[in-house]
Amino acid sequence: MSANRFAIFIQDSQVKHAIHHHPFVEHPGSPLPVLERHVSQGRFERVLKAGTFAVTAEIAPPDSAEPDEVYRRAELFDGAVDAINATDGSGGNCHMSSAAVCALLSHIGYSPIMQISCRDRNRIGIQGDILGAAAMGVCNVLALTGDDVSAGDHPEAKPVFDLDSISLLTTIRTMRDDSQFLSGRKLHVAPKLFAGSSINPFVPPVENRVVQLQKKIEAGAEFIQTQYCFDMPMLKSMMTRAVDLGLTEKTYILAGVGTLASDKTAQWIRTHVPGVHIPDALIDRLKGAENQKAEGQKICVELMQQVQEIEGIKGVHVMAYKQEEFVAEMVRASGVLGDRTPWAPEQIESQQSA
Repeated sequence: MSANRFAIFIQDSQVKHAIHHHPFVEHPGSPLPVLERHVSQGRFERVLKAGTFAVTAEIAPPDSAEPDEVYRRAELFDGAVDAINATDGSGGNCHMSSAAVCALLSHIGYSPIMQISCRDRNRIGIQGDILGAAAMGVCNVLALTGDDVSAGDHPEAKPVFDLDSISLLTTIRTMRDDSQFLSGRKLHVAPKLFAGSSINPFVPPVENRVVQLQKKIEAGAEFIQTQYCFDMPMLKSMMTRAVDLGLTEKTYILAGVGTLASDKTAQWIRTHVPGVHIPDALIDRLKGAENQKAEGQKICVELMQQVQEIEGIKGVHVMAYKQEEFVAEMVRASGVLGDRTPWAPEQIESQQSA
């Protein structure tokens, strides 16, 4: 994909309006009605509030100042996902900023989710980024505390952590709903943002995960994306408690799934990524497969199907680091989309040529 491919749309004010406000497409060319009581102008929120099982994925921003690299990464998900996360210095590594990636994607019609890590900026910088992103058409934000710098490529960097994910959610809600900064100074125009955060169901003590979920919901998390979920019984246990407490009526929970390239990859993740629990049975299954990468993708498909059946889960977040080119194929193979096709740039192109 290139910027030139969409230049005609960016120059046409009517099409820009259609890209920004078009709710979502169940079948190409057949938009569903815009729902009331939405807090943003984005499709992702409307997909969830319509009761549709949503699919999201994520891209790692490039080590580059070239917009086409962002477009090429995003187009891998065309017609298969409802929103695309842009990570924010994930793992403590430096890349193009999440805000810039989301602005680029928003301008050509995608529905990006801007991740905000509290590790790198204080409340002044974060609030400025929130306003700037909203001004550039970004509709979704994901509040994260952030990974420690010691794990990344700049271990000498000074972490900030002026806010954490919960106080960041409160900040977003204050700016949006009260139209003011944390200082109390009034905003001329408030950012219209659909705010979310993450949860890891498998960090011990696991019985506290529902308590953490409740705190994030109370702080303003309207959607939740979980860490990798490879253990379905443990996930079901957490979701049962969340349902019993009525939490799933207050937020939209998307379960995180991923594809494992090999049994060695699975073992490394299980050992080195805090809170990621991969059962021995899955590792043994990979080890015994003739084509481990293909088996890992098959497992991911099965996990999506299992997740869809769990009460209280409203979507799936697919993480496929260095295997992004297989995400669309896995999503379609899982059947979680039913007979609908999420938005893709070609839908706007076809409307233009019609």
